[in-house]
Amino acid sequence: MNERSIPLPSLLTPRLILRPLTMSDAPEITRMAGEWGVADTCQIPHPYPQIEAEEWIGSQQAAFDRREEMALGIFNREFGMVVGTVTLAAIFEGHQAELGFWIGKEFWGHGYATEASRAIIEYGFEQFHLIRVHACHLSRNGASGKVLAKIGMIHEGCSPKHLLKWGIPEDVDFWGIVRDGDPE
Repeated sequence: MNERSIPLPSLLTPRLILRPLTMSDAPEITRMAGEWGVADTCQIPHPYPQIEAEEWIGSQQAAFDRREEMALGIFNREFGMVVGTVTLAAIFEGHQAELGFWIGKEFWGHGYATEASRAIIEYGFEQFHLIRVHACHLSRNGASGKVLAKIGMIHEGCSPKHLLKWGIPEDVDFWGIVRDGDPE
């Protein structure tokens, strides 16, 4: 850490701890993020080599120091196990950031992405003084759209063939939310 470095925060929700990942988390992150069902709808390579997970984890404090990204592991409080990650990226303090998340396949359908996303957005509004958070997902990934709707994001549109995934053009849905009290 440099002189101006502030450690990545940890956030608590009723069922989760959102905390910085450590190198000891890398094997489980590699396993879950590298599963086809997860990698297929995220910007994660398949297979996902552990060295890439380690490099990403190792880069997070510096990225946070530059306010480029705040990535936290999502841990179930009851069992203490990692279930996925949640990120604010492209942070422009006082204005906006992009929400991202993924959940390990065995933990889908438990509301972890919704709970974690609400917490990190609230943190962004309070600590980075954001007025807007936006997100996107492959249009064929309806589960992510449901999460974004549950946390109060508004569907802003779809961009046809916006992204190449596995060499195939994919439609992408865009969502956004503004801080309460701010004009939309």
